Amino acid sequence: MKIDIFSHVLLPQFCKKMLDIDAGLLQKMPFLQNPLLLDIKMRQEAGISEVKQVLSFVNVNPEDYLEKDRALDLVKEANHELLETVLAYPKQFFGAVAMLALNNIDGSLSILEDFVVKHSQIFGVQLFTRHLGLSIADPQFKPIFKKCEELDIPIWLHPVFDDRKPDNNIVFSWEYEQSQAMLQLVEAGIFQDFPNIKIIVHHAGAMVPFFSERIKHILPEAQAEDFRKFYVDTAILGNPTALELAIEYFSIEHVLFGTDAPLGIAPSGATQVIIEAIEKLPLSYSDKQAIYSDNFKNLIKRGM
Repeated sequence: MKIDIFSHVLLPQFCKKMLDIDAGLLQKMPFLQNPLLLDIKMRQEAGISEVKQVLSFVNVNPEDYLEKDRALDLVKEANHELLETVLAYPKQFFGAVAMLALNNIDGSLSILEDFVVKHSQIFGVQLFTRHLGLSIADPQFKPIFKKCEELDIPIWLHPVFDDRKPDNNIVFSWEYEQSQAMLQLVEAGIFQDFPNIKIIVHHAGAMVPFFSERIKHILPEAQAEDFRKFYVDTAILGNPTALELAIEYFSIEHVLFGTDAPLGIAPSGATQVIIEAIEKLPLSYSDKQAIYSDNFKNLIKRGM
């Protein structure tokens, strides 16, 4: 079995409620129009039998549209829809990752304590590189990291656009925002304050492996070492050479199979392309199995 730890959905009930709030949402974010985000049966038909997915919502968050109590209520509803989907399709989905509303920190802490911890199929929470116009490293979000470490809840870190920039694009902007958020978290001392925190970064660590020597020679030694504490997925649409670089930098133990399905390569994502890229790597069978599933199982022992 292969566990795709970074796979996205926009489930029907949540989608309807978001469209009630912003009828133009699908036009503003065209990638949301992929039918496999909503249609689970179509997703089943396009799936690969040996792959089970860990679901997280696409980067649409009620906190950007609603005041804090309404945002929290909608996030809770969405999380229950996510859990119900995983329970209804156990052969296809390995588990899921909860959403938070960071305009309601107290409510989000309650989601960690009362929802994530109490459901073994919910393995962690997804945070974005920016929330409420602020870096995820902003001090007001620190209680979330503290509670995640305390409860041994991994964090999935997904990029979003910085709305201050006029030239955002899905080719390069998300990779920059991901890399910048990693730097901001390191410089904020997140690994020093919370040494047991587990943060999984999308897109194989973005720019970080390629610019590892800049990190090494420009940052203080302790901060440069903290960069290696992130976990990363394999969602870079193939490219074995780039995956080798990520493995060399973060270590084999910190690389997890993830594809960004069903996005990336039409119509159903890059799952097969990424499997082929991993198979081309000069790794032992056990190392490949570590990437495909064993590393993730070790990471989420709380949920096993």
